[in-house]
Amino acid sequence: MTRRVGYAAGAFDLFHIGHLNILKHAKSECDYLIAGVVSDEMLHLTKGIDPVIPLAERLEIVGSIGFVDEAVAETVPDKLDTWRELRFDVFFKGDDWRGTEKGLRLEREFAAVGVEVVYFPYTMSTSSTVLRRALDALTAGAAPAPRSAQA
Repeated sequence: MTRRVGYAAGAFDLFHIGHLNILKHAKSECDYLIAGVVSDEMLHLTKGIDPVIPLAERLEIVGSIGFVDEAVAETVPDKLDTWRELRFDVFFKGDDWRGTEKGLRLEREFAAVGVEVVYFPYTMSTSSTVLRRALDALTAGAAPAPRSAQA
């Protein structure tokens, strides 16, 4: 019996229900789930953002989730390079990529090596972008702690 290996990549910064949903759905579609946690450097390079939670902590969080069989740092921008290293059979992505230029290119590249791309519903109620904006708003208005509280 051949086991079906799945790969779900994400920053998994400010971990929330949308992250959990994609990992839960991904595990239901494969026998062995690898979660690729995008490195701090790759996040900065590809999205122009720095994570709130450092990579080592994000790897620990994601790797501790029962749906995840293995958590790895994603340190290269090309998903095909990641596939060459891990050899997964199915790639999971949020459906906000479906039909986009990036998504279509990903589908073509993976089809050429026999990898299926499966999209899952994007969780609209919570996003890292919204959480990041809320944190920025909170920290922008925060006064420094009194000197006596810093001691």
